[in-house]
Parts: sequence; C-alpha cells; structure tokens
Amino acid sequence: MEASTPDASDPDHPPRRRRAWSLVVPFVALLAGLLFATSFQTAQGTDLRSGGRNLPDLVRAGNRQVQVKEASLAQVQAQVDQLTRAAAPGSTVVRQLTEQADAAAAVAGATPVHGPALTVSLDDAHRSADSLPKPYGPDDIVVHQQDVQGVVNALWRGGAEAMVIQGQRVVATSAVRCVGNTLLLQGRVYSPPYVVSAIGPVERLRAALDDDPQVSILREWVAAVGLGYVVSDRPDAVFPAYSGLVQQQSATPALSR
Repeated sequence: MEASTPDASDPDHPPRRRRAWSLVVPFVALLAGLLFATSFQTAQGTDLRSGGRNLPDLVRAGNRQVQVKEASLAQVQAQVDQLTRAAAPGSTVVRQLTEQADAAAAVAGATPVHGPALTVSLDDAHRSADSLPKPYGPDDIVVHQQDVQGVVNALWRGGAEAMVIQGQRVVATSAVRCVGNTLLLQGRVYSPPYVVSAIGPVERLRAALDDDPQVSILREWVAAVGLGYVVSDRPDAVFPAYSGLVQQQSATPALSR
C-alpha cells in the first residue's frame, strides 16, 4: 500500500517544513531572551560598544582624572598642614617632627625653589620617514626614553639641585618612561618636545651635558637625521613643589651608634 501524501490545503496535516519551524521558534525566542539578559547584566546601564573612543581619547581622559585627583590631594594636604601647625605649639613631638619635615622638604621636592637654571628641549625630527637615506628608518627620527634619561642623568651628575620635566617636579621616586612616541611621567602622558630644566651651577650643568656619552650619541643623531636638541639657560627660574604621592617601596632602618 502506498503511503498517502499530506495535502497542503488540509489543516490537519500541515507541511513538514512548517511543523519543524514551529518547534524552532520557541527555542530561538528563549535563546534571544538569554542573550538580552546576559547583555543587561554585563552592561549594567553602560554602553558595551567603544563609542569611537580610541587610545588618544583614553589618554586624555586619564590625564583629566589625574588632574582632578591631584587637585583633591592638594586640598587634603593643605588641611593636614593647617591642622599640624595648629597642633604644633601644644605638642613637643609634633613640633619636632614639623621642624624635621621642614628641613627635609627642600631636598624631597616638597617646596617650591628658584634659582639659575639650564633647560634642554628634545624634539622629534620634523621630516618624514620617506625622506631618510638608507639605512635610517622611522624609529630613528623620534626621541627615545634613553635620550631623555641620558639628559636627566647628566644634569644630576652636573650638580642639579632641583629638576622639572614638562613642568613637573622630579623627585627620588620619579621614573622617565616612554610609551610609543609619548612620555609617561607620574601618571601623565606628554608628547614631544620634551623639556627638562635643572636649577644649579649652570656652567657645570652645561659641561656635564657636553661630557656625557649618552648625550654625545644623541647629538650625533641630531646631526644625522635632524632631531631637536636645544640648550638654553635662565638667570632665575621657579620650580613648583612636587604635588604627587611618594610611595616608598622599601626602607632600611638607620643603625644607632
């Protein structure tokens, strides 16, 4: 006996494709509901898409956050100083600690300073990589971390008493790092030119730059590809106090004699 073929017009025998789809629809709806619920829990009211934010946008946002936190820190520090001064007259211990802190403040970079200064400005070469003769490449026309660090080290060896980089006071815990073609210093990101200034004996500072091997290599690249290297001095420069936090990683106790 031949099996009878369902009639497409018979409501009691719908086509096989329609019957299969009717089973799939609830499953798809359930899956979509699970996806929507997962997306809601993950987003928590925020946009999961990047919204066109790229790395420069993130850097600028990070810089703004650092500035806001530094302003808040300055307010809290001012309140602490005010309370400390108010408590000092009535407490011998507080008064002694305050005197010790004041004596160490200048060395630690906690107070503004002024004096004759030498300034070094470093900049990328203002030319395209295509204009370079062989064997030079794109990496050779930008200022690198070792270039900035070489200038900083030379100035310290030359007797620098205080230093700023990009207007920020440099202290013992400051670190110069380059990320790509930008400079990362104490939570802020800077683009060239990089400006390093040091207060101290100007002639000794200039001689230290001339004698430093790393700076000599930098000057060779200045002549070869056109990197920017400008040295100038000021009779009286004012450096701000360090405004960040000093995070001590380790300490060695002083042995009493």
